[in-house]
Amino acid sequence: MKEIVAIYSLFSFFLIFTCAKISYKLDLVDVPSKRKIHSKNVAYTGGVAISFVYIFSIFLFNIFNNDLIIILSFAFLISLIGIIDDKYNLNVGGKLSLQIFPIFYLIFFENLSLNQIGDYNYFVVNLGVFQTPFTLICVLFLINSFNYFDGIDGTLGFTSISVLAILCFLTSDHNFQLFLLIISIPITIFLFFNFSLFKLPKMFLGDSGSLLIGFIIAFILIYLANRNIVHPILLAWSISIFVFEFLSINTIRLKNKTDPFKAGQDHLHHILLKNTKSIFLTNFSIVLINFILFIIGYFSFILINQLASLIIFIFLFIVFYILRDKFS
Repeated sequence: MKEIVAIYSLFSFFLIFTCAKISYKLDLVDVPSKRKIHSKNVAYTGGVAISFVYIFSIFLFNIFNNDLIIILSFAFLISLIGIIDDKYNLNVGGKLSLQIFPIFYLIFFENLSLNQIGDYNYFVVNLGVFQTPFTLICVLFLINSFNYFDGIDGTLGFTSISVLAILCFLTSDHNFQLFLLIISIPITIFLFFNFSLFKLPKMFLGDSGSLLIGFIIAFILIYLANRNIVHPILLAWSISIFVFEFLSINTIRLKNKTDPFKAGQDHLHHILLKNTKSIFLTNFSIVLINFILFIIGYFSFILINQLASLIIFIFLFIVFYILRDKFS
């Protein structure tokens, strides 16, 4: 298995490198503007390259069940929607409409929908007839919350890896842990291109990457919840930074009567970068916040109970929102 993982890693590097080179030749690049801090054109096809790697992994590794294969296959379609958005700058309605089709297919036809969101000692939250619309809204919510974190080099990549690491800790199945490693390897290799280390061609994830990673993690969470592998509140804690930031920034924008769908410099990574003047410290802080939030949630779950963990989750979101509103 180590040899196969090594081959997979080498293939990931080769494919991402090739995609970066082709992107510059085809002018698939992100052009600097007032809102963007990079000074040169940068290839925005990192997500497409990673999605091709994931398709290759289906044939290389013999560990996937049907649900995981379907998730990776439709993730490729989501990445194509992202590259269309990067190229043609779709409006919000067009972008969401295209996202809905593959998400709805997995929910309705492949039964990858949340049927419950946990037993909390005193009550069980079964979704019943609401499971399809609730799942659709949650997946759209999470995918676009990942898109919110794709603003400076490394932020989405490092934070996504932190989520995958937490999920690996929460699961004991070795095959599923290997699956999470398979998801993590191309993202890790991409970061070398994102920071242009060793003079590699610089590359962004683009919408193709943020939608791809958000889509995969969203359906991984559904998979783990439906199979009762991990309690839903622990799954929520694993992505707490994404949930807290997405809800906070949109609530603040609505309160200030600004367009919640308009790109801006009010995201958490922009605020931290402005204060730290360091991309490293910004990324480290965001990953650390996510780990700290998870540790609080995990120990409240283990040492007290599920309901206490849920109440603390809500309380910490309120604290996070107050701080975000104060410093936004």
